[in-house]
Amino acid sequence: MCGFIGMIGYHDCAGDILLALQALQHRGQDCAGIGTISGDQFPVVRKLGLAGHSFSPDDIEHLPGQVGLGHVRYPTVGSGLLRDAQPFWYRQPGVLMAHNGNFVSLPTMYQRLESESVHLMSHCDVEPVLCIFALELMRRRPRDHTIDDAVAALQATFEQAQGAYSLVAALKINGRETLLAVRDPYGIRPAVWGRRGRSFVVASESVALDALGATLAGDVAPGEVMFFQRGAEPRRVRLAETRPAPCIFEYIYFARPDSVMNGHSVYGIRLALGRELARAWRDKGLQADVVIPIPDTSRPSASSLAEELGLPYREGFIKNRYTGRTFIMPNQGERTSALQLKLNPIRSEFAGRRVLVVDDSIVRGTTLRRTIQIIREQGARQVHLAIHSPPVLRPCYYGIDMSTRDELAACAFTSCREDHPNRRQLEDAHREVERRLAAHLGLDSLTYLPLEGLERAFPHGRCAACFDGNYPLELTTAQQQWLERDRRSSVQRQLCL
Repeated sequence: MCGFIGMIGYHDCAGDILLALQALQHRGQDCAGIGTISGDQFPVVRKLGLAGHSFSPDDIEHLPGQVGLGHVRYPTVGSGLLRDAQPFWYRQPGVLMAHNGNFVSLPTMYQRLESESVHLMSHCDVEPVLCIFALELMRRRPRDHTIDDAVAALQATFEQAQGAYSLVAALKINGRETLLAVRDPYGIRPAVWGRRGRSFVVASESVALDALGATLAGDVAPGEVMFFQRGAEPRRVRLAETRPAPCIFEYIYFARPDSVMNGHSVYGIRLALGRELARAWRDKGLQADVVIPIPDTSRPSASSLAEELGLPYREGFIKNRYTGRTFIMPNQGERTSALQLKLNPIRSEFAGRRVLVVDDSIVRGTTLRRTIQIIREQGARQVHLAIHSPPVLRPCYYGIDMSTRDELAACAFTSCREDHPNRRQLEDAHREVERRLAAHLGLDSLTYLPLEGLERAFPHGRCAACFDGNYPLELTTAQQQWLERDRRSSVQRQLCL
């Protein structure tokens, strides 16, 4: 998972892009990059670490230009090394590109580029997409490309580059600096756009627009490309037939609560998840004295759950603001070490009480086990855990860092091994995971949000493949195996640093 920002206007944009990247920092902590167009030059600066800490005033001065891209990276294909940081640049005809998501047809793209003697400089999956787009654009004409040329080149590119993605690029069309944004036909990964005066901004989340004082205008539609040029209204072109299925995990965990995506408030969805979770908890006939969220993502759902159940809501953990999100750290050692700093308990909120703890999801479960131990150490009489999502039973191949089944906690505690389980099998697996995982974590009870509760909270088209196994974009076995091998090898490369 990553975050991007694209901007075109009438003033140098690198400083604004850096500001917007800090609003998107929750989407990637490993590295950050900014690239601009300045005359015939395409300056790019890429740095390891957090955007706000890595870029100096000198870096921004070396990025002149009124159109540019920014990116924060958390690797799901490739590594967190600097060579894999975005944006990428291709010399002829001159294109900058950055993306969020996963391309699942990488072996096919590699074969195409090898046949044309194109050598890649990274393991990042957007670089081959950029190269193929540049080749397709040059195939139409060597210079003075039109929007029609770009549309045809994009269509040819995405016949080969399949996956879940939102993407931004900067180039010259008809001699004019142009920003374009593309979203996959399923709309799995988010992309929004807006205006600030006469400037245009495209980003992964609306919070980036808020940081710049831009007004949200809407979403880049699934299967659509939008072209932005100074002094003209955006031009929208449909590239492919669409079947919208936005990622539900964006609303459950990844996006900031103050974002609006696909016309829906992330905060509002999380409140609805909490109300549905309260229904599931009440149906079990369990009792608690207090509701406490594991910060930060579960705060909205915990507050609505407490309100629905008539229980007091308390903050039982103080979060260290100087540690990152443990889920998007590259390996388990870093996640466990960070947890020691991330959460510090307030003993008085736990001691002698039946505590109902709320969290957003259980993916690997390793940091959660230590959290439960901490709660026990504070003198809690009972510890119940409620999760505002269903059990994660299947890998994600679309850009969330859970691409191997053997890393998923729920898979270790269910006998369900069906690739396409029916609703009855999912319900049985749900109950089995609740019972067995509760014992493993040292809980008095574990309550997941049922699938029907998820559907009521978000009654729109969605990708929930990690919960129900229904992948909108089917992958071949070879593609699944390739993505799993790549993820394991990239983690291993980072461990060896």
